[in-house]
Amino acid sequence: MIHTHVLWLCLCLITKSSHAFVPSQAIFLTLSPSSSRPTTTTILNETPLGNDASSTTTTTTTTTSYSGPASKPLLDKVTQSESSPSHDLSAKYQPLPLTASNIKSLDLTSTISTLTIPELKQLSNELRWEILESVSKTGGHLGSSLGVVELTVALHHVFNTPIDKIIWDVAHQCYPHKILTGRRSRMHSIRQQDGISGFCKRKESYYDAFGAGHSSTSISAAQGMSIGKQIVSPQEKNNCIAVIGDGAITGGMAYEAMNSAGYLKNRMIVILNDNGQVSLPTGTMSAGGNGPASSLSAYTSKILVSRKFQTFRDVAKGVSKLFPENIQEMNKKIDEYARGMVSGGTFFEELGFYYVGPVDGHDLDNLVPILEKLRDSPSNKPILLHLKTNKGHGYPPAENASDKMHGVGKFDVATGVQVKPAKKGEPSLTSVFANTLIDVAAEDRKIVGITAAMPGGTGMDIFGRRFPKRTFDVGIAEQHAVTMAAGMATEGLKPFVCIYSTFMQRGYDQVVHDVCIQNLPVRMILDRAGLVGNDGPTHHGSFDLTYMGTLPGLTIMAPSDELELQNMIHTAAKLDSGPSVVRFPRGVGYGVDKLRNLFGYDFLAEDEDVGHHHGAPVEIGKGRIVRKVGGHGQKQTKNTARGDTKKNRVAILSFGTRLHESLVAADDLEKANPNLGVTVADARFMKPLDIDLVRELASNNSVIVTCEENAIGGFGDHVLHFLALDGALDNGDLKVRPMVLPDSWIEAGPQFEQYEQAGLNAKHISRTLLRLTNLVTAPLLSE
Repeated sequence: MIHTHVLWLCLCLITKSSHAFVPSQAIFLTLSPSSSRPTTTTILNETPLGNDASSTTTTTTTTTSYSGPASKPLLDKVTQSESSPSHDLSAKYQPLPLTASNIKSLDLTSTISTLTIPELKQLSNELRWEILESVSKTGGHLGSSLGVVELTVALHHVFNTPIDKIIWDVAHQCYPHKILTGRRSRMHSIRQQDGISGFCKRKESYYDAFGAGHSSTSISAAQGMSIGKQIVSPQEKNNCIAVIGDGAITGGMAYEAMNSAGYLKNRMIVILNDNGQVSLPTGTMSAGGNGPASSLSAYTSKILVSRKFQTFRDVAKGVSKLFPENIQEMNKKIDEYARGMVSGGTFFEELGFYYVGPVDGHDLDNLVPILEKLRDSPSNKPILLHLKTNKGHGYPPAENASDKMHGVGKFDVATGVQVKPAKKGEPSLTSVFANTLIDVAAEDRKIVGITAAMPGGTGMDIFGRRFPKRTFDVGIAEQHAVTMAAGMATEGLKPFVCIYSTFMQRGYDQVVHDVCIQNLPVRMILDRAGLVGNDGPTHHGSFDLTYMGTLPGLTIMAPSDELELQNMIHTAAKLDSGPSVVRFPRGVGYGVDKLRNLFGYDFLAEDEDVGHHHGAPVEIGKGRIVRKVGGHGQKQTKNTARGDTKKNRVAILSFGTRLHESLVAADDLEKANPNLGVTVADARFMKPLDIDLVRELASNNSVIVTCEENAIGGFGDHVLHFLALDGALDNGDLKVRPMVLPDSWIEAGPQFEQYEQAGLNAKHISRTLLRLTNLVTAPLLSE
């Protein structure tokens, strides 16, 4: 009976505690009685902070100028070995499991493991400033990397990397990791042509265990690695660490992996880097308010573990050992339940994980010994360590603007002000889309916008400011976004699902099964279609025409310029008979001068603001001739001999924004070849294909070159397929060549240079046509 009263009393105290501990600031788990939760660290402009670099006091200053330490002795010490030729990891990399016997020559982090806690704090300070100074010159992902500096230092101090695997998810958190693992001297090249990647990349370093340019994949990968280690090297220590943060935990794949890991009981450590970031920007107005787009984020933000409760829990655990086994088991259940009420850990523990946290991710005094305990644990049960971190930690401009300082251009370290172009350019295609959608939504209240954690990148932040109740940010959940849109469509809404082309790959089954098979009028807006520049191969939208083009009943269109983008948004808004896709690239509009003079848009006034042109629907499945033989307007030549025979007539059939380069190529070709006549057409639609236009071009020309910003299997292949079935190739008097992205991964670099590498600029189009008309002799393309 006394046991029952004790348990009842314990439960009452725990329950009372769960209601009592809801302060405005979280109280973090600590290991030593003398330690206390650090407040936000502010790095000042005076000098290196020495052994107290991560001082846990808040400093007040009226200055707005920030500067780093004059020297970085510890960072120099721990990175000195990267200058050795034996540490040219990219040259020595082999995709094979590493063992203790062959890793000695590659050990770049052994020095970190010898440092004391005060030295680790100083190293963190130096590393943080190294990131600031580097990214200020190159641009890149800043806030996320600043937020994991202490965690990165602690991980490389505690674990035996690269034998122990660390997976960064999303991998744009990896800048401090790269600096500590042999790439400090190459940080000036990050996200540049022929430089190092802005994400973890296996072929770049042994220390990059797994690439994660998208998100939510780390737990699955870590589980696979853990299983592999257990089977291949059962005698070796098995430590696989998945660092998942910056919103990646909202992706459904993370929960699939946790469910599997808990069931299979694979030894692994999942570190939840909880910085409150789910979407970019976080403050987007939407139907869910303007907070992070995730109930999980709200859930974890309420996770509190008080010192008082921890002390009581430790005592309760000790007392429970005196009870009979059945009472101990009951106490254990009460303890787990109480932890769930106060800390939220029950959610993760129901998935089979042992939950630890929350822990201050910037407090090395506690973080290091916790990681050491987890490293040395003999248990095979997966563990989830919940860290609370501040995005942009240690640099006030980044702390105060976590959205704007997430991905930055070049900026002034002293002030945090980003460098802006001296002259205001044309509006981005993303903003053109968003403002056009606002126009059509103002006339049709059934139009709604959906995004998957990228409101800023897709223009949904602009739409959300005008129509917050019609804006839905679902977090990193593309599959859910597509099927939710399908559900909306069944009720008569007109959903616009706005997702990067590369991210839509994650929702492809839902496009097939939930949208296309049911022929639901979901409008899929694929931003960043084509080559994207410095984010590289993980973010190129290279495949959407290939994977979307196989689906029956799907309308696919691609605008050639900003006016066509406006027209196609109006077209999609009116298309209720089935699903549709509008794809457009990363970039800006051309402006009125180029639209008039190169594209022949003489309906535009010379001083007209293109942004005030509102667009109108175009006919489904109908392309257009943009340039006839001899050019157009004032540029049109009167040479009657030009293109007088079919042999001397060629056509460029463009789909999307390669139309600009096609028009430049046509002008250059006719200027250099007085007998050659070049027609340029804009297909507008890939499905349904304008077969009348294709037949006209095939009938009037000896050569057709199709041009698109997509891999093999896209628009050009659809044209070839039609021409073959239509018999246009049977007589041998028509040559057809598709110009597409090469069958290789195009690395980070400026977009123009990527088009050069892909062979899709004007000079490449010209040379292709010259070779096909036998005006030049050129080597055949290699496989």
